[in-house]
Amino acid sequence: MQGNGFKIGTIVAFLALTIYYLYPTVQYQLEQNYIEDLSASEAAQYTEENAEKLENLRSNILSLGLDLQGGMHVTLEVGVPQLIRELAGENADELLNDVIDVADQRSIENNSDFIDEMVAEFESRDPDARLSRYYRNDAMDITRRSTNEEIATFLKTQRQSALDRAIEIIRTRVDRYGVTEPSIVKQGQNRIVVELPGVEDKERVRNLLKGTARLEFRLAADADEFRSFVNQTYEYYDSFEQPADTADSVVNNQFNPLDEVLVPAQNPYLFGYATPDDTSRVMDLLRNEEVQRMLPRNTTVMWSANPLPGQAGEELYQLIGVRTQVELTGDVIEAASVQFDPATNVPEVSMSMNSEGARKWGRITGANIGKPVAIVLDGFVFSYPNVQTKISNGRSSITGLDGVSEAEDLVNILLSGALPAPLEIMEERTVGATLGAESIQAGLNSILVGLGIVAIFMIVYYRTGGGIADLALLLNIIFILGILAAFKATLTLPGIAGIVLTIGMAVDANVLIFDRIREEQRTGKTIKASIEAGYANAMSAIVDANVTTFFVAIILFSFGVGPIKGFAVTLMAGIVASLFSAIVITRVVVDYLTQTKKSAVSFG
Repeated sequence: MQGNGFKIGTIVAFLALTIYYLYPTVQYQLEQNYIEDLSASEAAQYTEENAEKLENLRSNILSLGLDLQGGMHVTLEVGVPQLIRELAGENADELLNDVIDVADQRSIENNSDFIDEMVAEFESRDPDARLSRYYRNDAMDITRRSTNEEIATFLKTQRQSALDRAIEIIRTRVDRYGVTEPSIVKQGQNRIVVELPGVEDKERVRNLLKGTARLEFRLAADADEFRSFVNQTYEYYDSFEQPADTADSVVNNQFNPLDEVLVPAQNPYLFGYATPDDTSRVMDLLRNEEVQRMLPRNTTVMWSANPLPGQAGEELYQLIGVRTQVELTGDVIEAASVQFDPATNVPEVSMSMNSEGARKWGRITGANIGKPVAIVLDGFVFSYPNVQTKISNGRSSITGLDGVSEAEDLVNILLSGALPAPLEIMEERTVGATLGAESIQAGLNSILVGLGIVAIFMIVYYRTGGGIADLALLLNIIFILGILAAFKATLTLPGIAGIVLTIGMAVDANVLIFDRIREEQRTGKTIKASIEAGYANAMSAIVDANVTTFFVAIILFSFGVGPIKGFAVTLMAGIVASLFSAIVITRVVVDYLTQTKKSAVSFG
């Protein structure tokens, strides 16, 4: 053992660090097993009393991936056509909108780049026309004289910027939501892949990911004009002929399709109430060209975000008349928090505006005392309170929320910022916790079987040396888990495959070493001389093989996503641990066993 003091110290230090980083995982699992044995009331009490301790342990455990823990896998796509429209702003016309629609459809059919298709479609209609009539950007030197190629480059840059911004906003929202070890990666030119282990409330997560947080403050429609529009619309549909199949059930053959899908309202700012199933039918009726001509200038209708209970217990959404002009946007919000109404204890979101927003809000509220102001988020009216007095401090609240969780999510979205473009869920997969548990069991079985086969072979073929290699192999697996825990990496099912592969690779070094030792022994050298020569001569081959594999793992980690990255992380950890185990640990054990001439070590 002389000269092995540093190696022994290194082994002890490495083992101590491994135990340190794996301790929270073991302790957390023991706590969970203890809680599962308690009754429901006792478990709730114990969890509440030890909430801080359990949270500290949970934040430091070896995280399990989506495939092992269960959760959601969501692929989101940035709405590039909508982004391109918004970049044109007020310059957009029917021609541009039509070109965008055609390019969108063609890019889907041909699986091609949307912006390239848009430029090609625009130039096919008029080769001399320039897209610069729609787009300007002084910072990027986009002017009236910019070519279509320059505009295309500008739009692609904006698309990339929107994708990067969307990723950062989603990451902030997910972090605030409290998901452990989420995976949020870019895919292609306009897609984002999100993996959320352990998520249970799927609908809440969908809304969290998709919510664009486009907060708007709008004035309510003119009460007299809007009430007149409602009456005219009903009169227009009164003239419709009654369907033949309802003639026997309707008195005097009078039929109005609005009566079938709308409940009339007395409020002059409401068109009426409708059930969730009838809202789309109502909008179809209101999109009629004759009805649109009756709609007052600068006025539109929007549905309420949350329903009200009807007389029969059904849910009814309000159709509200608001101005098309946006008076103020969410850009002025600098703080938001969940508050509770002192009278009703109902949650609401309190917002504070910056100085510019407070000044505009004061002007808006001061000019509209006694009238409603609609607070609109993502195209739905959350509330439209009457202005009682001028609000000069820039504070306002969003009411009408469906519980504390919705209020918390809304604060999360507002504080994270508005998405630069709408997101659409293109793919969604849910992995159940039961399936995850089965994957863990299958992974553990594969590790045990692989470990058992390799261990038996090593002992049979290399005798004492094989037993030493098996000890190093067992420590190797523990070291891998410790490395993953230390770097807060996530263990996935492909990661378990990486561990199984590492089990086979880990004995490669010992196979090389032991065979070289046997060769040296056949030349007549002593056991100590053979061991010294065996380790020295095998070292270059061991390092070369493992370093090249490590570089491959780095490439997989750099360019891979999801399962590939999980496999690469485990493979890199396995290479480091196996080199240490095979070269350092086995050498120390072999030296200890051969420190006296009486000690007999067989290498087969």
